Amino acid sequence: MDDESRERQLNIHLDPSQLGGAYANFANITFSDYEFTITFARIDHEVEEGDIPGVVVTRVNMSTKFTKELMDALQDSWSKWSAREGIRNLPETPPS
Repeated sequence: MDDESRERQLNIHLDPSQLGGAYANFANITFSDYEFTITFARIDHEVEEGDIPGVVVTRVNMSTKFTKELMDALQDSWSKWSAREGIRNLPETPPS
């Protein structure tokens, strides 16, 4: 087997300080001809008056090509999750 036909695998390092991730309940998307930017924030929806406070937790810039790949991957994962939840939430039928 030559080097070109061998399957390559990702070897991604996750720093222990990043294991917890970042929680976000709001996202804003902007774009240019060359890239998309998604800004993730944590918003405090419990405030009843005035401006709603929030804090940016991360911002991701990506190429248009990668944005399309991400959308496809999200759609695939959403479909799989929805199917699993649909099966999980089927009503039980009484035994015959």
